[in-house]
Amino acid sequence: MIRQPGVTVRYTMARIAIFVGCLVVVAALARFGVVPRGLGDSNIIWVLLLALIVSAPISYVVLRKQRDEMSMKVSGRVERARAKLEANRAQEDVE
Repeated sequence: MIRQPGVTVRYTMARIAIFVGCLVVVAALARFGVVPRGLGDSNIIWVLLLALIVSAPISYVVLRKQRDEMSMKVSGRVERARAKLEANRAQEDVE
Protein backbone atom coordinates (compact mmCIF):
# COMPACT_ATOMS: atom_id res chain seq x y z
CA MET A 1 0.00 0.00 0.00
CA ILE A 2 1.36 3.41 -0.99
CA ARG A 3 1.26 6.01 1.75
CA GLN A 4 -0.06 9.46 0.81
CA PRO A 5 2.11 12.46 1.76
CA GLY A 6 0.91 14.62 4.63
CA VAL A 7 -1.01 17.84 4.16
CA THR A 8 2.03 19.96 4.95
CA VAL A 9 4.13 18.19 2.33
CA ARG A 10 1.36 18.49 -0.28
CA TYR A 11 0.91 22.20 0.44
CA THR A 12 4.65 22.87 0.30
CA MET A 13 5.04 20.95 -2.95
CA ALA A 14 2.12 22.86 -4.48
CA ARG A 15 3.71 26.18 -3.43
CA ILE A 16 7.02 25.12 -4.98
CA ALA A 17 5.28 24.02 -8.18
CA ILE A 18 3.47 27.36 -8.50
CA PHE A 19 6.73 29.24 -7.88
CA VAL A 20 8.62 27.17 -10.48
CA GLY A 21 5.82 27.74 -13.01
CA CYS A 22 5.95 31.49 -12.39
CA LEU A 23 9.73 31.40 -12.60
CA VAL A 24 9.60 29.76 -16.03
CA VAL A 25 7.04 32.28 -17.28
CA VAL A 26 8.90 35.31 -15.91
CA ALA A 27 12.23 34.04 -17.26
CA ALA A 28 10.67 33.58 -20.70
CA LEU A 29 9.13 37.06 -20.57
CA ALA A 30 12.47 38.57 -19.54
CA ARG A 31 14.28 36.64 -22.26
CA PHE A 32 11.96 37.99 -24.94
CA GLY A 33 12.04 41.53 -23.53
CA VAL A 34 8.41 41.74 -22.39
CA VAL A 35 9.54 42.57 -18.85
CA PRO A 36 12.80 44.39 -18.02
CA ARG A 37 15.85 42.17 -17.65
CA GLY A 38 17.12 44.02 -14.58
CA LEU A 39 20.21 46.17 -14.17
CA GLY A 40 23.57 44.80 -15.24
CA ASP A 41 24.19 41.38 -13.76
CA SER A 42 21.03 41.40 -11.61
CA ASN A 43 18.96 39.44 -14.12
CA ILE A 44 18.81 36.23 -12.04
CA ILE A 45 17.88 38.05 -8.84
CA TRP A 46 15.33 40.19 -10.67
CA VAL A 47 13.66 37.16 -12.25
CA LEU A 48 13.58 35.28 -8.91
CA LEU A 49 12.07 38.24 -7.05
CA LEU A 50 9.50 38.88 -9.76
CA ALA A 51 8.53 35.19 -9.80
CA LEU A 52 8.18 35.27 -6.00
CA ILE A 53 5.98 38.37 -6.13
CA VAL A 54 3.78 36.85 -8.84
CA SER A 55 3.51 33.41 -7.22
CA ALA A 56 2.54 34.65 -3.73
CA PRO A 57 -0.98 35.93 -4.57
CA ILE A 58 -1.58 32.99 -6.89
CA SER A 59 -0.72 30.57 -4.08
CA TYR A 60 -2.86 32.54 -1.65
CA VAL A 61 -5.95 32.18 -3.83
CA VAL A 62 -5.40 28.78 -5.44
CA LEU A 63 -4.19 26.90 -2.34
CA ARG A 64 -6.78 28.21 0.12
CA LYS A 65 -8.32 24.76 0.71
CA GLN A 66 -4.93 23.10 1.28
CA ARG A 67 -3.81 25.92 3.59
CA ASP A 68 -6.98 25.62 5.69
CA GLU A 69 -6.57 21.84 5.87
CA MET A 70 -2.95 22.23 6.94
CA SER A 71 -3.75 24.84 9.58
CA MET A 72 -6.45 22.60 11.07
CA LYS A 73 -3.96 19.74 11.32
CA VAL A 74 -1.27 21.95 12.87
CA SER A 75 -3.70 23.51 15.37
CA GLY A 76 -4.85 20.01 16.35
CA ARG A 77 -1.27 19.02 17.05
CA VAL A 78 -0.72 22.16 19.10
CA GLU A 79 -3.83 21.50 21.16
CA ARG A 80 -2.75 17.89 21.82
CA ALA A 81 0.71 19.07 22.89
CA ARG A 82 -0.85 21.71 25.15
CA ALA A 83 -3.15 19.14 26.74
CA LYS A 84 -0.23 16.77 27.28
CA LEU A 85 1.80 19.57 28.88
CA GLU A 86 -1.07 20.45 31.20
CA ALA A 87 -1.48 16.80 32.15
CA ASN A 88 2.23 16.58 32.95
CA ARG A 89 2.05 19.77 35.04
CA ALA A 90 -0.98 18.46 36.93
CA GLN A 91 0.82 15.16 37.59
CA GLU A 92 3.88 17.00 38.90
CA ASP A 93 1.69 19.06 41.23
CA VAL A 94 0.16 15.89 42.69
CA GLU A 95 3.53 14.32 43.48
